[in-house]
Amino acid sequence: MIILVLNCGSSSIKFQLFEMPEKKVLVRGLIEKIGLQGGKLKLILPSGLEEEEEKEISTHGEGIQEMFEVITRPSLEVIPSAEKIDAVGHRVVHGGEFFTGSVLIDRKVIEALQACTDLAPLHNPSNLAGIDAISRLIPHVPQAGVFDTAFHQTMPTHAYLYGLPYAYYEKYRIRRYGFHGTSHRYVSRRACDILGEDISGMKIVTCHLGNGSSIAAIRQGVSVDTSMGMTPTEGLMMGTRSGDLDPGALLKIADKEDLSISQVSDLVNKKSGMLGISGISSDMRDIGQAALQGNVRAELALSMFAYRVKKYIGAYAAAMDGLDLVVLTGGIGENDSRTRERILSDLTFLGIELDQEENIRLRGREGRISKANSRTRVMVVPTNEELVIASETYSLVRSLGC
Repeated sequence: MIILVLNCGSSSIKFQLFEMPEKKVLVRGLIEKIGLQGGKLKLILPSGLEEEEEKEISTHGEGIQEMFEVITRPSLEVIPSAEKIDAVGHRVVHGGEFFTGSVLIDRKVIEALQACTDLAPLHNPSNLAGIDAISRLIPHVPQAGVFDTAFHQTMPTHAYLYGLPYAYYEKYRIRRYGFHGTSHRYVSRRACDILGEDISGMKIVTCHLGNGSSIAAIRQGVSVDTSMGMTPTEGLMMGTRSGDLDPGALLKIADKEDLSISQVSDLVNKKSGMLGISGISSDMRDIGQAALQGNVRAELALSMFAYRVKKYIGAYAAAMDGLDLVVLTGGIGENDSRTRERILSDLTFLGIELDQEENIRLRGREGRISKANSRTRVMVVPTNEELVIASETYSLVRSLGC
């Protein structure tokens, strides 16, 4: 079965084409700067061959049509036509309280996603645009939605509610939803598979660390808490997001600077975090290099990031009454040994003993970076959200008897 996986962002489309159940990647790629100048379409074949074209693409529908034209070129030998695609799986950022798992998309699902738009105004409209484009271009093909929020729907009420008047939850569903659920689910299970452990007996903290970062507490294979909230702004300090913040501080800034609601949103989502503290970049590589050269604010940003990750690990160990395993993933978690060391130092009270040599050696691949005698094990597991989406889509379509 040929399955297309789409991840439609506000101005981009990531895509992969899988042959299932073999989990074989036929092609993957990225369309950038949709609706902006300087658009590009990048394609990577299994052989490692890369093709990149400059394309001015106005809409997600136009981008998906352009993608079909490229991947069906005879010279690339990927697929002869878009009609050969058997199903499409979509990454959907926000499913609200409607979805506790992946679903086949129909009119009712689309209406529910539209109802969630005010919870994810930057993401859900793009996800819906991708669904609409597939419905127009290859209308016979079943589509599935795999939700960032679904994995965290197992959180208990006391973990997901805010200390606000309960009426706001009843009226507007104001609560913690959490994100990166597909990644947290995948890496927790994959780490247990590598270790030969039954996840139902494990207490795990998963750390998805990248430009957007979140942490999850996973007990017996289900999420019991997570750092992101109603939106992806809550939790850890990130590339450009503030993370946890006293609302009073924000009100003070808004009053002093005479900021509108949209300007406040721009401040905490696009101008804060690592960029706001370092004054250099939102990219940890740039900040790390500046810190090595003696930049004080860059060093401060790195310390703040690691400190907050460390606090969440400790808090979630307390929430689960113990800790068996820490899993690191995402661009930072998979590749940045110095940041991993900052995070995992001084956690011996939790039974974490970092293997310094293995930590330095391990980059971008699966492996254990804790010492053999470490009571709490630490794993690095590269995330593979696209494979999870393909697998979920395959299972849903198979359930139809296709």
